Amino acid sequence: MIWSNELTQRLGIEYPIIQAPMFGVTTPEMVTAATKVGCLGSLPLGDLPPEKCIEVIRATKKLSSRPFAVNIFVNEIPEVTDQLKTRYAEAKQFIQNLAQQQGLTVDLPDFEKISVNRYQEHVDAIISENCKVVSFTFGNLDEESIQKLKSNGTTLIGTCTSVREAQILESSGIDIICVQGFEAGGHRGSFEPGYLPKISGLSLLSQVYDAVKVPLIYAGGIYHAKTLLASRTLGAQGFQVGSLLLGSAESALADFEKERLRRVKESDIVLTRSFSGRYARGIRNVFIDAVENTEHILPYPYQRLLTNELRKVAKAQGNVDFLSIWLGQSITDYSGQSTSEILQNLITETEKESGN
Repeated sequence: MIWSNELTQRLGIEYPIIQAPMFGVTTPEMVTAATKVGCLGSLPLGDLPPEKCIEVIRATKKLSSRPFAVNIFVNEIPEVTDQLKTRYAEAKQFIQNLAQQQGLTVDLPDFEKISVNRYQEHVDAIISENCKVVSFTFGNLDEESIQKLKSNGTTLIGTCTSVREAQILESSGIDIICVQGFEAGGHRGSFEPGYLPKISGLSLLSQVYDAVKVPLIYAGGIYHAKTLLASRTLGAQGFQVGSLLLGSAESALADFEKERLRRVKESDIVLTRSFSGRYARGIRNVFIDAVENTEHILPYPYQRLLTNELRKVAKAQGNVDFLSIWLGQSITDYSGQSTSEILQNLITETEKESGN
């Protein structure tokens, strides 16, 4: 199998396999392990404060001199209103009571105590660190940010969950598009927080391939050679894997979280807005069941900021019922090997499957 293509040449990698930027799971060590076998590591910055973005970028650079991408959230920030503040206070009380009923004591922050970071600040931090590959999700960059990054020689990778979103990205001058299939784990990359395209991944990939001309990365359900080759046949030049790496040695998931992963059944995996206010795919638990169909879900990022302390306390106490454990629909054994070994095994298996 010939791995070299437009994407490998542009990104300076040997294999067009991308380690997914899983916020809260991916570590600098995971990124480095991916780069060691010639793949593209992706460092998630999410909506961290700019100074924290710089800190983790520098930590990753210390571990590896090979190319890696950084990933940011580019969502719009909802306007602060009295109604939003009232809803926040009500959701806070509801969630604290729920946790207390389940034996988990948590003191969630008041609205005035939370801090919202805008992605434009991340763009400046990324340029200051001279990062040359930037991927993003939850929308499209504004024109000024695109021009800033392009002027710095940065390759831009946008995320789409529909043909319309792919066309918007291409028309904006985005270099590469990551097509996120419906089966993918974690947050949906949809531009609109309450919008949920339900087209299956491979069908979407095929349609996006026909609709745009830029190189495509496919993300969603890739966990072995056959799924990778299927996406290649339908037009993908790059292959993003996330859930496959959740149990890896470099994953930030705690041992008890990895153990829960390895017991997961297909009926346990759901889409939910309960933890963040945006649709995300993960393991169903007490919190999701109690919150999902209530009025106590705030718009992103306020729901995520509200539940952040809850998730920290639950993790410290080993309580999986108040944690967000994100994963996709393709269930694997969630190997505890290093990220390097898992990706190398995928490469070797793919070469055997393709007959080369």
